[in-house]
Parts: sequence; C-alpha cells; structure tokens
Amino acid sequence: MGNAAMTMSAAESAPSRNWLRTATMVCIVLGLLISGYLSYVKLTGTPMVCVQGSVFNCDKVQSHPIGHFRIGRVIDIPIAVLGFAMYSVMAGIHLLQPRIPFLRDNGYLLYLVILLFGWLYSMYLVYAQFVIIQGLCMWCLMHEANITIMFVLGIFRTRNYLRGDSMA
Repeated sequence: MGNAAMTMSAAESAPSRNWLRTATMVCIVLGLLISGYLSYVKLTGTPMVCVQGSVFNCDKVQSHPIGHFRIGRVIDIPIAVLGFAMYSVMAGIHLLQPRIPFLRDNGYLLYLVILLFGWLYSMYLVYAQFVIIQGLCMWCLMHEANITIMFVLGIFRTRNYLRGDSMA
C-alpha cells in the first residue's frame, strides 16, 4: 500500500511540473514573437502597428536612445535584438536541459540568472517609458509583462528543482 501511495503522489506532482515547463515554453515563444517583431521594425524601418492615444507613442519609445545598447561609436545594438537573443538562449536552455548533463545540473540557476538580469533591465525600461520618455509602447509593455511572468515561473521551477524535483 505504501508504494501505491508514493506512486500516486509522484503522479499528482507530474501535472504541476509539466504545467510549469509548458507555461515557460509558451512565454518563451511569446517573447520571441514580440522581440522578433520589435527587432524587425527597428532593423527595417517598417512602421510599427501601435495603439495611438494620449500615453501610447511607440515611435517615440522606439526612437529614443535608451532603446539601444551602445559602447562608444563602435557598438550600437537595438535592445529588441538583445531581447530576441535572450529569449533564444533561454529557449535553448529550456529545450536542452533534459538532454545535456551540464544544463541538467546548472540550467535552472543559469536560466534564473539570465531571467533576473532581463527582468531588472525590463523594469528599468518601464521606468524609462513612464519617467524619461513619457510615452508608452504596447509591444514593450507586453514584453515586460511576459518577462515578469517568466521570472515568477522561473522562481517556482528553481524552487521545485532545489526540493529535489529534477524535471521542474
């Protein structure tokens, strides 16, 4: 009877694990779509689809210097491209984690560190939109909401992993 109870307990936790992994992958795909669109618009100069209103002004946000990572005159990378790269790396970690021993052992921490940096920088960008630029971009806000959800999911997945759930 004891083995049956343990089997039921393990089976009951499986949907929770799968839900966290699935939700994380959905957020990664959404992040790739949003950052991919923002990168495409920025790199091609295509007009952005945006809600126009009193506080929404995507063009103002996209054209502001804060939207670029610059080092001197040599490096000038749009933040959206860095966001796309971040989501791509996170997708790689997420998909390869069950298959590669290094990622199996260290992937949760690596994933959480990348998420922490991305989330903190995104919160700075929210501040910049409200205070410095004084204009909002709906696409940027969708990214920032998405990465916040991912950060919370990442905390739960790491917590589960630290509790001994190897497939959190």
